[in-house]
Amino acid sequence: MTSTSPLQQSWTNTMMNAYGTPALGLVRGKGCIVEDENGEEYLDLLSGIAVNCLGHQHPAIIKAVTDQLHTLGHTSNFFVHPPEAKLAERLVAAFGSDQPTRVFFCNSGAEANEIAFKLSRLTGRRRILTHLDGFHGRTMGSLALTGQEKKRAPFEPMPAGVEYFPFNDFAALQALVEKDPKNTAAVMIEPIMGEAGVKVPDDDYLRKIRDLTSRYGILMICDEVQTGVYRTGDMFCSRAQGVVPDVVTLAKGLAGGFPIGAVLATGRAADFFQPGSHGTTFGGNPYSCAAGNAVLDTIEAEKLGDHVREMGKRFMSSLAALHLPMVTEIRGRGLLIGVELADAIGPLVEQAARDAGFIINAARPNVLRIAPPLIISNEQIDQAVAALPGILDTASRAAAAAQS
Repeated sequence: MTSTSPLQQSWTNTMMNAYGTPALGLVRGKGCIVEDENGEEYLDLLSGIAVNCLGHQHPAIIKAVTDQLHTLGHTSNFFVHPPEAKLAERLVAAFGSDQPTRVFFCNSGAEANEIAFKLSRLTGRRRILTHLDGFHGRTMGSLALTGQEKKRAPFEPMPAGVEYFPFNDFAALQALVEKDPKNTAAVMIEPIMGEAGVKVPDDDYLRKIRDLTSRYGILMICDEVQTGVYRTGDMFCSRAQGVVPDVVTLAKGLAGGFPIGAVLATGRAADFFQPGSHGTTFGGNPYSCAAGNAVLDTIEAEKLGDHVREMGKRFMSSLAALHLPMVTEIRGRGLLIGVELADAIGPLVEQAARDAGFIINAARPNVLRIAPPLIISNEQIDQAVAALPGILDTASRAAAAAQS
């Protein structure tokens, strides 16, 4: 895509510059392939940042939303409708808590995390502890929870009471909790840190946090906006690690590209909200909920959880077998994969990948994030792996040329 393309020019003329100039103007997609306005095709290894879990133009989503368009439109939350009730029931059942569990539908991951923040306030306590370098959104509450000072600084003052601890450092968390446990409302974590570079904790990390929070009557909140809905091979990454959080947030893949967020609260947290505690005009709308049910129907019918686990192993083992000197670590779970590089050339890798026909993301300057549609095939993974050495070589040469 050139700087004079119609879509890019339209963006420059009309849109706030919150994202920088888009690298491509995409006009259509099918399955794991997207096409730009010049007719060039790309293998989508990002899926809208882990959103398009069934790829593009999936027939189940098209049918569900089309049928809903012919049945009932927007209702507001003064009323309930069948897709919303069905999706809530399925989420509660999938969560599998032995305590009463309730759902609140919203429109995005940031909004879901705002709701989780509000739930923590209703404990009557004020401290909420979360990961340094974590990411929970860019609205004011979710930004306060985001452990990245650079993102917070322009918008200070933040909502009070948030403190940060290093990822995967249980001793640091325990010390922080025990400074003032009676005023600690919640510990909020990502089971795998996505925006920080796909950081995977020790196997017992979540269980230790669950034990600690239970001991002091503290809420454990898991932000599964990125890890949930089978992205890591299971509906809930936290549940697969053997813990039952008090609150879980979902979004991204839940409706396969339609805007939706969900908060699940179990036990005492399930009853914190009362009429007037929170609201949203579009949350739980019929179209997004219909898409959400279609996503879960398809994942269950096609056993995509098993497929994700198999494809994730294939992707990571194939990448490791390349023994690339520029790659220092390959990590992840399911189809949320991080490739750490020896040098901070991530943006150049993004460009080289696009030039080679792939969409990939540099979550950090030295970490590539791979999060393709859950339906990706063996052949498409092999195609991506085969192309990576050339992509890295092109990026490395571009970096050297820029320094000369």
